[in-house]
Amino acid sequence: MESAISTPHAIQFGTDGWRGVIAHDFTFENVRLVARAVARYIIAKDDASRGIIVGYDCRFLSDRFALAAAEQIAAAGIPVTLAAAYTPTPALSFAVRQQKTAGAVMITASHNPWQWNGLKVKASYGGSAAAEIVKSIEAEIPNALSVTAEHATAAVSKQDLIEPYLSHLAEIANLKNIARSRLLFIIDPMYGAARNCLAPFFKKHKIRCHEIHGEANPLFGGFNPEPIEPHISELRQAVEDLKADAGFATDGDADRVGAVDRSGSFIDSHQIFSILLRYLVDVRGMRGGIAKTFSTTKLVDKLAAHYSLPLYETPIGFKYICDHMLSKDILIGGEEIGGIGIPALGGPERDGVLNSVLLAEAMAHCGKSLAEIIAQIEEEFGPHRYGRIDLELRPGQKERAMGAVASHSLDKFAARPIVRRENLDGVKMYFQDGAWLLLRPSGTEPLLRIYAEAEKSTTVQELLSQTENFVRAL
Repeated sequence: MESAISTPHAIQFGTDGWRGVIAHDFTFENVRLVARAVARYIIAKDDASRGIIVGYDCRFLSDRFALAAAEQIAAAGIPVTLAAAYTPTPALSFAVRQQKTAGAVMITASHNPWQWNGLKVKASYGGSAAAEIVKSIEAEIPNALSVTAEHATAAVSKQDLIEPYLSHLAEIANLKNIARSRLLFIIDPMYGAARNCLAPFFKKHKIRCHEIHGEANPLFGGFNPEPIEPHISELRQAVEDLKADAGFATDGDADRVGAVDRSGSFIDSHQIFSILLRYLVDVRGMRGGIAKTFSTTKLVDKLAAHYSLPLYETPIGFKYICDHMLSKDILIGGEEIGGIGIPALGGPERDGVLNSVLLAEAMAHCGKSLAEIIAQIEEEFGPHRYGRIDLELRPGQKERAMGAVASHSLDKFAARPIVRRENLDGVKMYFQDGAWLLLRPSGTEPLLRIYAEAEKSTTVQELLSQTENFVRAL
């Protein structure tokens, strides 16, 4: 028997899966449709008998969406392991590698606002699905509009995916050293999938910590579950109130990390990347290439050169970092928005929980705060200050802006001579003093993203402000 199902809104995968507004385009109907497309891809390109894992975060109806996806995949004859509870994405990816499944589906909209949800696809290597995999799944969506009973329904079994993941973390981290340090950490899962994960893990291993935002709240307390300013204001307050040594925040599905120093200063992803890179090489004695996206700090470039490690720069999106992790010997790879992966420890996947543990480990070993570690790095390699703004523009504005900055007749910008341009992903302009400015248009929204880095925060703000004035005048 065959029944036709309509798709009211176009389903298009972005840099990290498909996302939509709940009850608008992210509906049960469309989730089932995408799940069937994933099943068709696995049957065509992989060994379906290996099965697939389905996980979900803490968003509204995520557990129901996950069950709906699991049922559709099982109906195609593929055995499904369904997470027994909300689960961090890195725990899901670890389960894929550990159990050698054909991949996984994660119901999450990551750091998006509460009204959004989404679906990430993890490949059999336990990391972001490569571009060709995503394209193949998208190509199957029209074929999945009709439901046909071609296969015997496979089983759906529930499993705890968190405990095996935490057991792995306990094997690779120096938890005894952290515990001996008597450092106090504030853990902020931002009402996301790391709730009751990192904090109990620390407590189990006698590491002093206190958790905030660990209760159920599908509205995320009114802020986006993204570990950047201004969303970390309550974490900063908790660090200051409890006189903690640091605070760690993970996003909605816990694959990204942000941190707050004991002084209250925010430690952004560029600084975290730099701290982890130096710690892995100097203390853990690890080596390998460095992969970074086009919008990531040049401090990483300097560290790579200092250690004589190969550096690879990619377009923006962790899937491009993952490609390098699969094809090269990569020590660490990361992006501007808090997604950092260490293949030898966590596979080809971002991991906010692992990185929180490693930051605590670095502090315990060095006997310094995060800000002190960064100050030591910058004393050697110079200060690096970073900023970003997203501009919502009128139709045609972002196209005019990109055309203007790409033109080689433009030899100055923001009253600064342009010494060179790069166009790996958007247009990046370099200036004589080492500062740089990147303009990158969104492919799906009327947004222009503007990034800047310089030695001084005032220079960064001047570049961003002058660029905004330039663009809005077009």
